[in-house]
Amino acid sequence: MMPGFLSPSLSHLGLWASGLILVLGFLKLISLLLRRQKLARAMDSFPGPPTHWFFGHSREMQQTGSLDKVVSWAHQFPYAHPLWFGQFIGFLNIYEPDYAKAVYSRGDPKAADVYDFLLPWIGKGLLVLDGPKWFQHRKLLTPGFHYDVLKPYVAVFAESVSAMLDKWEEKAREDKCFDIFSDVGHMALDTLMKCTFGKGYSGLSQRGSSYYLAVSDLTLLIQQRMQSFQYYNDFVYRLSPDGRRFLRACQVAHDHTDQVIRERKAALQDEKEQRKIQNRRHLDFLDILLDAQVGRCRVFVAGLWHQERCGWEPRPHNSSLKTFLDF
Repeated sequence: MMPGFLSPSLSHLGLWASGLILVLGFLKLISLLLRRQKLARAMDSFPGPPTHWFFGHSREMQQTGSLDKVVSWAHQFPYAHPLWFGQFIGFLNIYEPDYAKAVYSRGDPKAADVYDFLLPWIGKGLLVLDGPKWFQHRKLLTPGFHYDVLKPYVAVFAESVSAMLDKWEEKAREDKCFDIFSDVGHMALDTLMKCTFGKGYSGLSQRGSSYYLAVSDLTLLIQQRMQSFQYYNDFVYRLSPDGRRFLRACQVAHDHTDQVIRERKAALQDEKEQRKIQNRRHLDFLDILLDAQVGRCRVFVAGLWHQERCGWEPRPHNSSLKTFLDF
């Protein structure tokens, strides 16, 4: 008797659920069409390459190589042109400085379509924030970008560049063409590690280290996701092999930065270590940010302070320091 009693209710529930799914799907489709109409109207004034009715420009970029294709379009449309990934994701590629000045001076919010891809990696820090929160985090980082602080880092940059040029000299002796892309990326990461963590942590940027491999994977996966409109949905992307690989690489990057922050915070509890840091020719960014003042309290990133005491609320993977270090 019980199954027969429940079956009509279950069937009605199934019908209601199906109807709700159809309604939500219809509303989503309408919002996408309105978005498409708004973007198309905004970019109609700019000539651009022809688009595929379903893929936009994404398939053509994947077939011929995104960089080569964008460079060829830049020669064909030297000022600006639309770029479509699918039919609902559109961007305006700008090459003319006057055009860029006119667009960026508008103060529009940052494009969530792209910046949201970075959130699992770097959190809601300076790079992705805007408005009052952006000004708050920017104020926190201001001491680290003072001229007197940055000037000693010129030697650190020169050291990393010299190491890269030495490698190129060895490769040039073979009288063959070679790709400099990975070398420049490695030099940039090595410089960042030295300036942020100090030379003691520059080993994180070695090509065999798990941190270096994780950062390389994250950079590549984000670029690939930007060109694959079917992965713009977070749920779909996380179910894909690339999405799972992305989350694993995020965890590796977070584990490394968490460990470095914990070790440096523990070291700062020692008075001898504090005096040693104060006597340095230049401070690492990590020391500057850990010692930053917000209101009356000291910022320690890991959520030790609360909003009512400091005026803001730093959380793990959700602060400018975590953004700066993970990136």
